Amino acid sequence: MQPLNFEQSVKKIVAADPRFHAEAYFFVHDALDYTRRSTGRQRNDARDVGTKELLDGLRRYALEIYGPMTITVLAEWGVGCCEDFGEIVFNMIAHNCEGKSDTDKREDFRSGYSFDDAFRKPFLPSPRPVARPKSVKV
Repeated sequence: MQPLNFEQSVKKIVAADPRFHAEAYFFVHDALDYTRRSTGRQRNDARDVGTKELLDGLRRYALEIYGPMTITVLAEWGVGCCEDFGEIVFNMIAHNCEGKSDTDKREDFRSGYSFDDAFRKPFLPSPRPVARPKSVKV
């Protein structure tokens, strides 16, 4: 039997756990590669990325790809918090799409960032200093 490619694995994952759209898995897969590249690591490197590094990579990659639409795109895929990223990662691990170290835990994704802080705030206008009105001599 031939091993499944990533697309086939995602179809099986979504069939078993339909909480997240298939695109969410492709996004996390690409963001993981993005994070590895940005940290100078390879796919089977013994020093694979940790949860905090991955969450930061997911945030940076999402903002780079989707900009101010990030939170909307992720919501469309069923992803609304860092814990959801963890569920996706662990589904990928369970289907042999990614490896797992002994220190990897789902709970680590709970202490991530708020999506509002990570994906909405960077696009809010910065507050302007209030200029004092100049006095006018009459």
